[in-house]
Amino acid sequence: MLKSGILNPHILDLIARVRHTNTLVIADWAFPFWPEIETVDISLTHGIPTVLDVLDLLTPVFKIGRIWQAEEFVATNTPGNIARFAKSFGDIPLTREAHIDFKKRVPLAIGLIRTGDPTPYGNVILESA
Repeated sequence: MLKSGILNPHILDLIARVRHTNTLVIADWAFPFWPEIETVDISLTHGIPTVLDVLDLLTPVFKIGRIWQAEEFVATNTPGNIARFAKSFGDIPLTREAHIDFKKRVPLAIGLIRTGDPTPYGNVILESA
């Protein structure tokens, strides 16, 4: 029986299927539904869990080669919130692009984890290294 780390069997199943250069989306509570890809919805309530909660649990066990995020994130969030995301991203290369272009990447992902995060444009796409 698992006692620490990611315990959700649906998330474990999803991330076990991500291979080299495949992508995984971690999205906020309002992100659109994408019927083309598997969605694991772990939203409990507004703000629980957050995108960073999921990212911080994934980082030690999932080799992330690159992160994408909407460039609108910087214009719509406080410096403190931007710094929290930067800390979680660490040294992982980050590409910010227009939200419309960000969403074009979503259907190509292996899956999407939906959170309860209210952070505007806080969604991320992780590319496996």
